[in-house]
Amino acid sequence: MSELDLAGRVVELVRRLAGPDAQAEVVVTRADLALTRFANSFIHQNVAESATAVRLRLHADGRTAAGSGSLVDPDGLTALVERTLAATRLAPHDPAWPGLTPPVPVPSGAPVDEATAAASPDERAARVRAFVDAVEGLEAAGYCRTAHRSGAFANSAGQSAVGRSVEAAMDGIARTGGADGVARHAADRLADLDGAALGARAAAKARAAADPVELPPGRYEVVLEPAAVADLLQNLSWYGFNGKRHAERQSFAEPGRAQFDPAVTLVDDPLHASGLPYDLEGTPRRPLTLVEAGTTAAVAHDRRSGAEAGTGSTGHGMVGASTFGPLPRNLRLLPTGGAAEVAAGQLSAGVTGAVADPDTAGLVAGMARGLLVSDFWYTRVLDPKQLVVTGLTRNGVWLVEDGVPTRAVRDFRFTESYPRAMGPGRVLGLGRVPVRQPDRMDGFWWEAPALRLASWNFTGGASG
Repeated sequence: MSELDLAGRVVELVRRLAGPDAQAEVVVTRADLALTRFANSFIHQNVAESATAVRLRLHADGRTAAGSGSLVDPDGLTALVERTLAATRLAPHDPAWPGLTPPVPVPSGAPVDEATAAASPDERAARVRAFVDAVEGLEAAGYCRTAHRSGAFANSAGQSAVGRSVEAAMDGIARTGGADGVARHAADRLADLDGAALGARAAAKARAAADPVELPPGRYEVVLEPAAVADLLQNLSWYGFNGKRHAERQSFAEPGRAQFDPAVTLVDDPLHASGLPYDLEGTPRRPLTLVEAGTTAAVAHDRRSGAEAGTGSTGHGMVGASTFGPLPRNLRLLPTGGAAEVAAGQLSAGVTGAVADPDTAGLVAGMARGLLVSDFWYTRVLDPKQLVVTGLTRNGVWLVEDGVPTRAVRDFRFTESYPRAMGPGRVLGLGRVPVRQPDRMDGFWWEAPALRLASWNFTGGASG
């Protein structure tokens, strides 16, 4: 039975068990997920999972509840409807229920690469082998993963949609002594993951990060590589362009105001990569420009937050949105000169050490004195309204003098307002080649080129 047939069957069960006035929406997703892990330069784990999940949200007698299950036989689907109906009777009244998505056309998603959907452990292992060979004796660790999802949506108002998606991603480090180098890439095709290029990049940066010196805290000009920029995009998404937080005045976002440098254009672009073309509520997913040439243009909404704001849904319904809020999940910082794509092998072009690609080299060359930063981690929000974040650097920091990285630097702790750091006059350069970064959360990814900023506030050493 297809996913759409399963969804339709659940809707009919709701009509039979809850009556014709009950409102129901059903999402069915089949997922084939596979992961190959490696450590100490050897593959130590290969796991795969295939599962079908059914999620039902039900609104009856003014109350709303949701339930989910993985049993798709008649008894399992009936039990899902019955327990969700029982939960609605215990739920509080829901006067802000926005109603169901009406029948509207849903665009086709990006093409699905069938070779990635059917990728074998040997194909993932080949990329791991290429990565390990490229680090030339350094210790290597990381993963290569593939994912294929097919799904369907149906509701009792007559809306329906189907879609498929695939993703391939690789994340690896190379280690020499106490220094690490990292390389990551996510793509729509496994064929676009070049393990050798990623391994060469990670190894070059690990070797260049040896024997770091300690610099005093303070404000430094920085070039952030795409992995570090991804952390900016993730936090801007969760805390800034979140429609619920905006309505609660817990977001910095002020649509219509020039809050960013004119070089900054941010687009949530779910159809740029392979992804399901509808959200959890059956609303079509389309590109949403959040920042246009420095001016904040929009925030993300699901049906509930969109109804409260008077704007309607932007296609960002998701699990947990009623609690935390609807989030942009596929945020792109558009590069200078258009949206060129990183190609297989391009990540290793021009590898010389700390500066691992020509795109970053061009930004570093213009810096009189500052820092080149590979990556951020353990980032935590101190002030959600101003999006002040504290965190650590990792996987390589270098002092740049007269356009040349001269010394590796010990990791820093930083405290910085992300919108302020990207504010008017503070973006000194954007790269031309965006790199898509994988995320641990299903369906999330971040894409950005390297970014040069006028100032970043480093507050002490990583252990301080």
